[in-house]
Amino acid sequence: MSLLITDGPRPKHVQLRDALAELAASELAPDTAIPSERELMETYGVSRATVRKAIDALVVDGLLQRIHGKGTFVSRPRLESRLHLASFSQDMRRRGLTPSTRLLALEAERPPGEVTAALGLRAREQAWRVDRVRLADGQPIAVEYGWYPMRLFPDLDTVDLSGSLYTVMADHGRHVDAAEQTLWGEAADRTMARLLSAPEHTPLLVFRRVASSGGTPVEHVVSRYRGDRYQVHMSLAAGDLGRAPSTTDEGKVQ
Repeated sequence: MSLLITDGPRPKHVQLRDALAELAASELAPDTAIPSERELMETYGVSRATVRKAIDALVVDGLLQRIHGKGTFVSRPRLESRLHLASFSQDMRRRGLTPSTRLLALEAERPPGEVTAALGLRAREQAWRVDRVRLADGQPIAVEYGWYPMRLFPDLDTVDLSGSLYTVMADHGRHVDAAEQTLWGEAADRTMARLLSAPEHTPLLVFRRVASSGGTPVEHVVSRYRGDRYQVHMSLAAGDLGRAPSTTDEGKVQ
């Protein structure tokens, strides 16, 4: 670590921020704790306020993360995804990661009105509710709450749901070939933070997807991804600006 923090045009907290960023990038592995505030004060000859301001900036940038009662750690690099029509398992394998699933619940229920409408169900028709935690290399990345029409998948409670549901649906003759997807942001509440092994209030990327096969809706799923470990890449063209978006527009999955 560089010991040179000087008075000058660049504020000390900015100099310290850059020094800590270099430390995290070149010397410390992900999930490794950085030196304590006291150690940083003594090493760099700066105040506690300067140390906290530098760390706060790197937490906002996603390079560091605070874990209450434990300390501040180097964040894992974010997984990046392009918007495309693929399952979580396919997406993770494409990155060279091993996907896995923890099944939380599988129940036959009458879904809420929004789901009933999206899946084209009759008023009292039931669907399978499937709640799952999705992991990559053993690390929780997302929590999914999905609905699947029972009339299309009557034996869903007898099959292995630890892998790709798109593969299961294909085995039932329902190949997912289109979807509408909406994205928004949230902060993790206590329950979601526990499921994702993340600090409370961790930023989340939330995707709502309605997938179809041959024009028939087969899935309504809301997925909450850790925003500190996952990011989305989108390619945009000038033609996309041909009309002003409305607050109800849903982006199509590429």
